[in-house]
Amino acid sequence: MKVVERPESDLEETRIAALLRLLPRGRRTVLDLGARDGYISQFLTEYFEHVTALDLEEPQLQMDRVTTVKGDASDLGYADGAFDTIVCAEVLEHIPPELLPRVCSEISRVAKHEVVIGTPYRQDTRVGRIRCLNCDSVNPPWGHVNRMDEETLVSLFRGLKPTAKEFIGTQRERTNALSAFLLNVAGNPWPSIGPDQRCLSCGQKLAAPDPQRMGLGQMACSKVAVMLTRIQRSLTPPEPIWIHMVFSKSQ
Repeated sequence: MKVVERPESDLEETRIAALLRLLPRGRRTVLDLGARDGYISQFLTEYFEHVTALDLEEPQLQMDRVTTVKGDASDLGYADGAFDTIVCAEVLEHIPPELLPRVCSEISRVAKHEVVIGTPYRQDTRVGRIRCLNCDSVNPPWGHVNRMDEETLVSLFRGLKPTAKEFIGTQRERTNALSAFLLNVAGNPWPSIGPDQRCLSCGQKLAAPDPQRMGLGQMACSKVAVMLTRIQRSLTPPEPIWIHMVFSKSQ
């Protein structure tokens, strides 16, 4: 049996524990949609008889009662109601906006009873943007192209009934138009990059710029941007980092 090591962040552990608390009881099958390395899939075996872990690349997880699958969330090759429960955590924010309604429709279609969703909450995707060193295009942090909140999720799963909601963590990660513009001029020197994240425009692997190579003008812009952002954060009330929602499918 091959298992996946725990995340380094205690906050990530808190998020995952909160997600697991929302899982329904008494169900047999679950689809972990966007399973990545299968870390959450391991825990799902404690709640379900059989777990299917699906991602764009087949998860490298070897564990009893877990089936790993290479698949596309926008075109799931399963029958209607194929799984008692669907778990989709930290996925929807990555889906190209034009495909998002299709993906949510597929999730609803293959769920028999419940859908459990987890996403960042009202993320300001101007914070931590990355400039591609290959094509010079600006990418959102962590590859997050969608901003999610309760109203958006309810709209995307409008055929289902929301039955539970939970907020996790607190943060003040907000910026403003001027600070975002100045950091763009400075080359976005402090990006937030996911593992193996690639440019949305050219497909090249993204890498952080070298702050030591910034010109005087870029340094001045970055310092002003940081100052303005700090002032804004001091005046901004805290908001949750993540939102988890459970939707029920009427029978």
